[in-house]
This record gives sequence, structure tokens and C-alpha cells, in this order.
Amino acid sequence: MTFADLGLSDELLKAVNEAGYDTPTPIQAQAIPPVLMMKDIIGIAQTGTGKTASFVLPMIDILAHGRARALMPRSLILEPTRELAAQVAENFEKYGKYHKLNMALLIGGVQMGDQLKALEKGVDVLIATPGRLMDLFQRGKILLNGCSMLVIDEADRMLDMGFIPDIEEICTKLPSQRQTLLFSATMPAPIKKLADRFLTNPKSIEVARPATASINITQRLVKVDSRKKRDALRAMLEAEDVLSAVIFCNRKTTVRDLNKSLQRHGFKSGEIHGDIDQSARIAELERFRAGTVNILVASDVAARGLDIKGVSHVFNFDAPWHPDDYVHRIGRTGRAGAKGVAYTFVTAEDAEAIDNIQKLIGQKIEMINAPVAASPAAVSQESDEEPRRAQAERKPERKPEKRRDDRRREEPRAARQDSARQEQAPRPRRPEPVNDGPDDGWNGPVPEFLSFGFTG
Repeated sequence: MTFADLGLSDELLKAVNEAGYDTPTPIQAQAIPPVLMMKDIIGIAQTGTGKTASFVLPMIDILAHGRARALMPRSLILEPTRELAAQVAENFEKYGKYHKLNMALLIGGVQMGDQLKALEKGVDVLIATPGRLMDLFQRGKILLNGCSMLVIDEADRMLDMGFIPDIEEICTKLPSQRQTLLFSATMPAPIKKLADRFLTNPKSIEVARPATASINITQRLVKVDSRKKRDALRAMLEAEDVLSAVIFCNRKTTVRDLNKSLQRHGFKSGEIHGDIDQSARIAELERFRAGTVNILVASDVAARGLDIKGVSHVFNFDAPWHPDDYVHRIGRTGRAGAKGVAYTFVTAEDAEAIDNIQKLIGQKIEMINAPVAASPAAVSQESDEEPRRAQAERKPERKPEKRRDDRRREEPRAARQDSARQEQAPRPRRPEPVNDGPDDGWNGPVPEFLSFGFTG
């Protein structure tokens, strides 16, 4: 089967061919014809299967007929993250270059000005994250009653991020007569409930068992000591034929610290996480795509939004808390038929998380031991204990830097202790009274009794 067999227009086929594709993936072959027939769709497909093109391509042909009006987008695509929204926008630009369609990207982390200007001109395709869309809708900057087509992408991720209430509210603002496409890697009960409520007689398409990992990915568990993760990672990066790698961590602070550690050891690495603004994220991803850096340390903000060809390895520096995230993390490699390798570091505390992952994907993952670092001298330069050692070494340097008042309090005490040891006698509790005349600090008249002496 070729794309020409799916009923797409000649202009669209030309753009697809120029992009280097001629054979549709299973999800594309099954989804595109019913979408063109204006049917509702539930598509269950694992990451890396070409799911995005399965709705972008037919949408371009459907929207080719009609005209956009100000503030009233004709179609809406909801994405859970900025990265995914940007990825879908790139697909529209690539495949829609022979169609005169206006597109707007509505995401957080960037200024609203340009987004509002695009909406005022009228857009055929609005790609948005739920938070920014609801913000503009509540301000009266956008109208949804002209939207005839809705795509809810990565619905299970929306659930994880708490967006389902927003999506339900958005659906109530749209016309009841519309076409709705829902895509998800898994179908948990809340997503099933959402589909039952807002889709009309949908056609279900499932190209792989839910939450299965690609057969192109070699998976391994790496048994490590929690204090020696960095040593093991560096040893594997040096031993493996790593062309480009994505390293996932559970916390943003771990992402920052690990990236700095890798850079200190001479690796070309970068980082993306939730505290980095959108422009910086895009710039870092472009550096990774261009090969300026070949290692990207990331939090789960990038697990589903990163679509870069040639990623040879994925390292789970931290075992993911949610088993679904494991599938999406390792899906950054082994894309478009390529081979990939995924390693997950496992400590004693990760036993339950690993059990849940293996239950979800329905297979046992081989366990291997962490490699030994090649150079003990190099390892000793930095390990996870280094911050504590450095802190301990710095402590004596801060002792002399006490406040002046502290030194004044301590010096008399030391002097009294030395004096007591020299005299080998206890110091009297009170000094003997000394009659040294009136106090010069007295401001009033001298008492009369002080003028008389005492005789025996």
C-alpha cells in the first residue's frame, strides 16, 4: 500500500513524497481513510508509529475547502506539552506547504502578542495546550463555536497531567456537530469515559497492544548502587557506541546536576526540563538535532514531545515512577524502523516500580550488572560523595570567620581558664571589693557620707 491508495490529494502526496515517505505506517493506513470520511476515531498506538501524520494529513485535505474567520478557528488540536504542540506544527508546515492554510500555535511560556495577532487574522488549524487555550477563552480572545474538528492527542498523558477537567470544559464549548479524533497509547478508565461522552459512534483502531514497547528497542535493566549512578553512566557512555542519547531523570534538580557533571567530564551534553522557558527549550532541542550536543538530559516534560531521528540510546537514570512513562521514554529511540537501546538503572528502592513496568509491557526485562569505571583515578575526581567531602573540607576554613562579638566572648573565657590552671586554685565567685573612690561616670552630687573616713 502507498499513500496514493489512501485517497489523499495530489498536492498532499507531493509534499509527503518530498518529505521522503512513500509507504504509510499501520496507524496511518487504518486511520486516514475513515478520517477523510468524517468519522470519529479512537486510535490506540504506541509512540513512534507515525500517529501524528495519521491525523495531520487528512486534516489538511479536509480544511483545504473553506475559509477561516477572525477569532474562530476551524479546527483544534489539543496537546499535553509545548514540545508536542511544536512537533505537530512542524508536521503541518511540512505537509501543508502546497495548501494555503493558516495555522496558530497557542502554548504557554511565550508572549501572547503574536498568538493574538494570528487569531485575529483567522486560523484554519489551532494547535494548543489546554492551559493557554482556557486562559485566552476566559479573556474572550477566542471563540470555539466555529470549530468543526477536534483532535485530543496523547489523551493518557493529559490524564497524568491533570488536564481532563479542562478538556471536558473545552468540549462543552465546541459545536455538538463536529468530528472528534482521540489518540492515546493506553486506554485507562477515565479516557474511556471521556471517549464515551464526547465521541459519536467512533471507529476504534489499535495497531499494537496498549503500552507495549517497540520490538526495535533492546531493553536492559542495570543493577547499580544508588551512590554510584554517575560513575556507571559515564562508564556506559564511554563503552557503548552512543551516537546520540537521551537521559531521563525524575526530578528537575537531578537533570541540572547530572548535566553539569557530564560537562565537567568532557561530554557534550545539554538539558531540558520544566523550569526552562520555551525559547530556551527550542534552542536546546535544535542543538541536539544539529549534533552540537549528542547527549540530552531531560525530565519527563520531553518524554512524549521529542521526535528526533537517530537517537541510538535512552538511559533511565531514575526508574520512572509511572510505568506508562517507561514506554514513552524508551520510545525516543528505535523510531521509524531504526534499532535502539534502552537502559534503566535499578537500585534496591526501585523493585516495585520495575515490577509494575514489566507487568504493563508484559515481558521480563533482562538484568545486567553495572560496568566498572575504567579509570579509578578519574572516578575519584568526582562521585556522588564529592559534594559532602568538599563541604567537610571547607568547614575548618569558616571557623576563624566568626563575628567579632563571638571572639570577644570566647577570648576572656580562654584567658580565665589559663589563669585558673596556672594558680591551681578555684577562682573566687566574686572579686574583692576595691575602694577606688567615686565612679567618674556619676552625674549627680557626691553623697555626703563618702566624704568621711573611718578610723580605728
